[in-house]
Amino acid sequence: DLLDSLLQETYPQSILMSVSSAQTDKAVLERYLSLPQGDRVCATYVWIDGSGEGLRSKVKCLDSKPSKVEDLPNWNYDGSSCYQADGSNSDVYLKPVKMYPCPFTRGDNLLVLCETYNHNDEPMATNNRKKCVEIMKQAESQHPWFGIEQEYTLFDHDKHPFGWPKNGFPGPQGPYYCGVGANKVYGRDIETAHVRCCLYAGIKVSGTNAEVMPAQWEFQVGPCEGISMGDDLWMARYILERVAEDFGVVVTFDPKPIEGDWNGAGAHCNYSTAVMREKGGMEHIEAAIEKLRKRHDRHIVDYDPHHGNDNKRRLTGLHETSSMDSFSAGVANRGSSIRIPREVAAQGYGYLEDRRPSSNCDPYVVTGLIVKTTCLDESSWTPEKKTK
Repeated sequence: DLLDSLLQETYPQSILMSVSSAQTDKAVLERYLSLPQGDRVCATYVWIDGSGEGLRSKVKCLDSKPSKVEDLPNWNYDGSSCYQADGSNSDVYLKPVKMYPCPFTRGDNLLVLCETYNHNDEPMATNNRKKCVEIMKQAESQHPWFGIEQEYTLFDHDKHPFGWPKNGFPGPQGPYYCGVGANKVYGRDIETAHVRCCLYAGIKVSGTNAEVMPAQWEFQVGPCEGISMGDDLWMARYILERVAEDFGVVVTFDPKPIEGDWNGAGAHCNYSTAVMREKGGMEHIEAAIEKLRKRHDRHIVDYDPHHGNDNKRRLTGLHETSSMDSFSAGVANRGSSIRIPREVAAQGYGYLEDRRPSSNCDPYVVTGLIVKTTCLDESSWTPEKKTK
């Protein structure tokens, strides 16, 4: 009774009703998940919507488990409800490209990553995977590897950072990065559950840590070769949002979720080709950096879904970032556009880290552009574009 009265004093009745109606008991769900489903399989089709950032999904029930992705049927959805079509011609088509074991319904059930196409069988504007596949095929012999460090921030439903005081701010940055303790780390259950789900799904997650700003986290995926980098990161993002949904917490990939003296969020991209990973590879790393320098403006435009305007808020030269207005490279320098890890410089081969991509970037665009710039002939480069 005391708790109810306190809640009613603190929050309007409309908010309390919306919060309570949005919550369900996951323990109750378990009794239904344990029911046998025979030979039939639930396949959750996942796709990128018209925003270029949001993910959507719906479930198709199949008569049996497919042995390969080519066995999965194409499907469709209402594009007018996903920012992709008008109501008079709203069908958008889903073509499965990769399948994963489903960590939420388990058994033989699947998560299915899909590309999107219009009624003329043309890729939708946010289907950047198709272009990326073409680029990766051209550079296949160079074996491009990637590892992306995906940062994200947790929020309550009231759009307040998860765990932060409701009427103020936590203490300044310093104790939170890789921190331990209830006064330093918020949301570890979500991070732990997410990693376990990724491992179950076969995603090549390679690590995780609490970040510099409280309620901010990072997970790493890779090394992945070619198109698998974009595939696995998009599915890892979907899994993260599903996990957070179960905990009643909101995930944002916004690159500067809190203004002021707080770190933003990026998706640093670690990159190498076969020759960079061999003895003497430093000269190839340096050659790649010079090519990236030439196309800095183009990369900035394509490193967030709003043509560089998201990174304007993040790449200021402060909070462990470079300025988006200039290109820089350095050994162990987290304030540069491109960082060469100290151990790479010492041994003379390895990889580089492109620190410019925003946390809400499309990994198909980022990895495709890096390969196009560093591996393909300059005649294949598209004209430069400037930030709007």
